[in-house]
Formats: sequence, C-alpha cells, structure tokens
Amino acid sequence: MPYRLSATLPGHSSDVRAVASPTNDLVLSASRDTTAIVWSKATEDSAFAQSAVLRAGSRYINAVTYLHPSPDAPAGYAVTGGQDTVINVFSLAHVTGEPNFSLIGHTENVCALDSAPDGTIISGSWDRTAKVWKDFQLLYDLKGHQQSVWAVLAIDGRQFLTGSADNTIKLWNQHKNVRTYPGHTQAVRGLALITDIGFASCSNDGEIRIWTMEGDVVYTLSGHTSFVYSLSVLPNGDIVSGGEDRTVRIWNDGECAQTIVHPAISVWSVSTMPNGDIVTGCSDGVVRVFSADESRYLPAEMLQAYEAQVANQALPAQQVGDVKKSDLPGPEALSQPGSKSGEVKMIRVGESVEAHQWDSASFSWQKIGDVVDAVGSGRKQLYEGKEYDYVFDVDVQEGAPPLKLPYNANENPYSAAQRFLQSHDLPLTYLDEVAKFIEKNTGGVNLATGGNQFADPFTGASRYQPQQSASSAAATEYMDPFTGASRYRSTPSSPPPTTHSVSSGPDPWTGASRYSGAAHSASAPASQPAPAARAKIVPVRTSLSFRQANVSAMQSKLHQLDQALRSEISTSSLSMYPQELSLIDESFEYLAQLISHLAHWKNPPVTLNPPDAKHLDALIALLERWPLEALFPVMDLGRLLMAFCPGYSQDVALKQRFYVAMFNVSTWRDPWETPLPRARDTNMLFLLRALANTLQDSVANDVEWTKKVLGELSTVPYSNLSKAQRTALATILFNLSCIGLRENLNPEVRMLVFTLVLQALRNETTESEAAYRALVALGNLLYQAKQQGRSVDASQADSIRQSLTALRSAFPEDRIKDVSGEVLQLL
Repeated sequence: MPYRLSATLPGHSSDVRAVASPTNDLVLSASRDTTAIVWSKATEDSAFAQSAVLRAGSRYINAVTYLHPSPDAPAGYAVTGGQDTVINVFSLAHVTGEPNFSLIGHTENVCALDSAPDGTIISGSWDRTAKVWKDFQLLYDLKGHQQSVWAVLAIDGRQFLTGSADNTIKLWNQHKNVRTYPGHTQAVRGLALITDIGFASCSNDGEIRIWTMEGDVVYTLSGHTSFVYSLSVLPNGDIVSGGEDRTVRIWNDGECAQTIVHPAISVWSVSTMPNGDIVTGCSDGVVRVFSADESRYLPAEMLQAYEAQVANQALPAQQVGDVKKSDLPGPEALSQPGSKSGEVKMIRVGESVEAHQWDSASFSWQKIGDVVDAVGSGRKQLYEGKEYDYVFDVDVQEGAPPLKLPYNANENPYSAAQRFLQSHDLPLTYLDEVAKFIEKNTGGVNLATGGNQFADPFTGASRYQPQQSASSAAATEYMDPFTGASRYRSTPSSPPPTTHSVSSGPDPWTGASRYSGAAHSASAPASQPAPAARAKIVPVRTSLSFRQANVSAMQSKLHQLDQALRSEISTSSLSMYPQELSLIDESFEYLAQLISHLAHWKNPPVTLNPPDAKHLDALIALLERWPLEALFPVMDLGRLLMAFCPGYSQDVALKQRFYVAMFNVSTWRDPWETPLPRARDTNMLFLLRALANTLQDSVANDVEWTKKVLGELSTVPYSNLSKAQRTALATILFNLSCIGLRENLNPEVRMLVFTLVLQALRNETTESEAAYRALVALGNLLYQAKQQGRSVDASQADSIRQSLTALRSAFPEDRIKDVSGEVLQLL
C-alpha cells in the first residue's frame, strides 16, 4: 500500500528541525520555537498526544535523539541540542522543568545528535567538531573537519560517522579518523546506516549516496530538486529522504517508489518507526506521521483535506523551472502516465498554471500547487559551513571583492553587525550603519504571492512586500520569515560609495593618517580612533560615486517588467522594440564585464567597447514612455552608465536630454507630501545618485545646466528627503566642491553649492554621513576661497559657526569635531 497521512501533530509555533521515533508510540520533536515536545500514545490504537514539553533555554533547538531505558530512566531519555551550545538530557519517566544532565563543551550551535544502543551520544556542531559522550561525560573530541559538522551517526559505541559542510564524511574509531569519504560537492546534511552494505549520505548537492564502509559508492539516488536534509531507513531496507523541495521520497532498490509532497517549504527531518511508519518535521511547524498500513490512514475526508492543502500551495516558478504559458499543454496531458515517481508536469488551465506530480504508488497525477511568478522558497544559505537566513555581499572598497555578511532572522542586527565588523577587522564605529543595512534588507516575502506591484531593485524579488524589521522578526518567537531574499545576494539599499586610494595624505572618511590598503566603507558614519598627531583632512580632492550594483538581477528585473507590459493589451505598445532591447542588453553586458574585470584589475581592458549615444537614447526612450512604477531598473541602469561612461557627461546635449527625462519621471515638481509614494521615492534616489556620478570631473563645459540642476535641488524641502537621498544630495555637493579645487567654479554655481551646503548642515540631525559629506564640502569651499584670497562675509561666518555648534551637538563624532575645527580655522 502507498504511504498516506496517519497523524498530524500541531504544537510547535515555528520550524520543526528534528524528529526521532524510537518506538511505535513515541515521537520526539525539536523546534526553532525553543521547545522540544514528547508525543506519545496511551494505547496502540489511540492517537498521539503531547505528554511533555521540554524547555531548557531561549534559543533554537535544532537536534534531538533518544537514549534507551536504563535503571535510572525506565522510560529513556530525550536529548536535545541547539543554539545555546548545551546538550540537555531529560528523563522521560519524570519530566520536570529542568534537564537531568547538561553536557557542556561545544562553543557554537549544536546541529546534530545521535546515540548508540549502549547510551553513547555523539554530537555535531558549527564549531567544526563532533564530540562523543558516555555516562554524560565527554569521552572524545573528534577534530578534523574544516567546516561545521552537520550530520553524525553512531554505528556502535566505538565507531562513528560524521558529515560536514566541508563536503566530506569521516569514519572514526574511537577518537581516531580512520577514513575520509570525498564525493559530495556541497555540505553533507544527513547520514543513515544501511544493513549489510554500509551507510547512506545526503547533501545540499541534491544527491543521496550509498557507500560501503571501504569508501566505494554503490549507487546514487537522484530525484530531489534541492537540498536533501535528512535520511532514515525503513525496517524493510527502503530509504526515506526529506529536503528543501517540500517532499519526502521513498527509495526502493535505487528507484523512487513514492513521493510525498508537504504543504511547507522545507522537510527538515525524517524518522522511521519500527512498524514502518514515517515521521516528518517541517518548516510549517507541524509533525506528521505517514503509514503504509491502511488501518492507520486518516479518514478519507481528512486525507482529501490534506491533499487540497498541498494542491493549494503557491509554487514559485523558480522552483519548477521556467514557465512559458503558451507552450504548456492543457489538462489532457494528464491522461498520459508519468515515467517515474516524483516527475512534475505543468499544465495550463485557463490563465493559470498548475503543477502536477506523478505518484507511482497510486498510478495517478497529484496536483501539488499553482505556479506563480514570485520568490517563494526560503532556501537557507551556507557561509563557512553554517546556515543563515541571509548572506549579503557588501562592497566596502572599489576594486576589492565584496565581504560576506551572514545574518539569521532571530538575531539582534547589532550583534550580527558587530560580528561582521570584528571578523573583517573594521572599526566598530561602523556599527549603526551595518545594523541599519541589515534591517533594511530583511523584509519578508511570503510563499503565496500578491500585494504590491513594485519590484525590489536591490534583491531582485518580484514584488515588494510589507517591510518587517529584523527586530520585529526576532520578536515573533524566533520564527523565520523564509523570504525570497535569502537566495539573493543583496546590495545595500543605500550602497556606500567607495573612496579612491591616494598615495599620501589623510583619509577623509576615517581620519587615519593615510590609506593603509584595508577595506573601508565610505558610508560608515564614524572614524577610527585618532592618532596622537592627526593630519589635516581638508581639502579632500577625490570625488565619490555610487557604483555598486547587482547587474544581472537588474537586467532580469527590467526584462520581467518589459514582459509584463508586453503581455497586456493596454500596455503592449509600451514594451521595448527589438532595437531598444538589443541596445539595453548591450549596455548591461558592458557593465557586467567591466564590473567583473575591475574586481580583479584596476583598469578595464581596451577590448571593451563602452556604450555610445544610441544606447543612452534607448534608455531615454524608456524613461519617456514607461509607467513610473516600472522605471526603477531603467533609472538604476542610467545611474551606472553615468558612473562608468564618462563620455556621457561630456556630450552636453545628450546629458541634458537624459536628465530632463530623469527629473520628469522623478516627479520633482510635484507637491512634497510625506511619506512619498514608494515609486517616487525610489526614482528620486536614483536621480540623485546619477547626478553624483555625473558631477565628477568638470562643469566648465555646461555651466548653465549645472546652475539649473542646483536650482532644482534647492527647491526640495530637505527634511522631506530620506536618509539615503540626503546622503546622495550631500555627495553631489561634495563632488562639486572637489571640482572647485581643480577649476574656478562659476560664481553663481559656487554660491548655489555654498547655500545648499549650509541648508544641509542646518537641517541634518539624524544622518551623520550626509552631515559629514556636507561638512567636508564646506571645508573644500572655504579652502578654495582662502587660496584665491576670497573670504566669507560676517553674516555667512556667523551662520557657519551656528551650524557647526548644532552639528557637533547632534553628532558627537571625532570626524565631525575634527573637520569642524578645520572649518573654523579657515574662517
């Protein structure tokens, strides 16, 4: 008989990360809700019910195992491990609020547990070790893996297997490593003993391997479409696996005999009972039992309700492959049987797309969900062998590889920021900026789609979803948001511009006596501790730019929005023409090659042909006809072209046409009512960043346009700008002050810059980076005036002094204090 649902055990409020089922009437489950639950049957025919809740701390519990009865514990022990690094042992005969034993030794998250019949316990941890415990005392330290130990298996009281994020499996005889099994290409996540053969392993590479103890691979089981997290073996020798593709698969003689789809994102753990039933723990917080014994099936109406629950899931298109509706067959395609269990077929039903999976046990197609174009799967990310909800790429220095910033949703953003800064030897004065970046980039995206129409330009997610701060996410009892962002490497929503190295002189952004070659973020809000004799900061001659980008995600998003316009009769005329599409793609290709090249070499190869006037003309055409809410990737592309194609700034007529379009789509002249609509807010940010990238070298060839732009900037109510927009505005003013050190600015341009700088300094009270850039710009202007024998009048000097007093009060940072002192000297 095929396996069908036998019991549903709701009780956890977050992911069930581990299950164990040592007997037919006992199930143990461990969860990210910080608890483990003991489920038991009073009689063979009764239903499972909670008999105890085990609480030993306030952190995730990730692993659970069972110790068989002993004279001291006639009902056996439940053993749990988790983020608090402690292994807790509870007697099931007399469960109290406290563990009977606590095993201390690991220094990081305990993510795997197993036990031998003689009571020996083996544990695996993110600290890259496994530990063997006997009589609740540490017996051996198993050291040798290069990354986290994600899987452990006790063959007996003397032999053990461990699997690691270093992609290897190791066999241990007591504390000695006697064999290493290479072969998996990603982290090893689960191990199971196979009688008369050896053992099985599963991995993030999506494969299950069957090994002999001598190291030969007998065969490989392929069928899972994502990470495989857990393995167990049925009494008849069949293998059971669970993974990130929402399925449990049952394998018989090397073939997938049945696929059981779950209404959840991840099947974290599987376990088997002596009677052949299968227990699963999932990301939806539910423990389920499946049986091949018809007498233990749930009633027919409950089975139908479960199948409907599975069928009603929204599947992201990324999970089942690219979908082109016009090429899909209709329901008649389901009349043909599948070729193997687990095969997925998509059909078109009206305007909808359904995914059906072949169940060889019932010889029928089972609907597993409706396919939608959205980010859904919350695949965890591995970094240095540890599992995180997010792993961001953060660019902190131009031309250097990005740094990895790992983060879990349950963490305090400031703790994660501090860990990041310390691991990369960056000043802790950057703490606030990094924490804000984490909070900005960890909004939730649900498995089901819907909601707002705007796309996220920084992660590539298909739609904006209501933002949820990291702190509020942590408050919901450590629940994971399972966002689509976890599978993207996001760039900051306010990408920090990077400074260019100079051969000598002070570092204007850190206050250090000179650049040392270490990575620094130009957007960090504060400085390193000052040396005893601090060098002068002003003048600063090197402009700043906004160059960070995820080019492939930007290109993909622009194509997606174009396709959306093309698919609607009312907007099809707005979509890109073939020539425009070709030119836009050529622009993206150039940027991708250039950015990739600059990550390794200082100068671009001469073989790269930069975009010319016709490429920017194509972009302007889109700006002039696309809807405002669809323009952010177009504007972002324009921002990059201004940064990497200096010829555009020198072509006066082309540049002016581009910025007329950019100001228009930013609705700059509309009333400034807060909060600004999201589309307008985003478009305005890209306009300001593009201007900062344009104003780099000289403005002598287009003084009138520069005056006009500064006039437009002076109309904005400064307090209505977001922090990112104020930083971009301050960067524009700073860059113009740098130009003023190289050429004589037109007096009207110089006065407009001076006025805008004072406006920023008077009104800035919350964003220290914007204040600092405006302050350095003021220093540059005053330095230039002193060099040319000019001076400010008394009223201007008084205004500057008042602004500096308020500024030092709002931002008690060394760098603000130091530059303020230099400005006062220049007065």
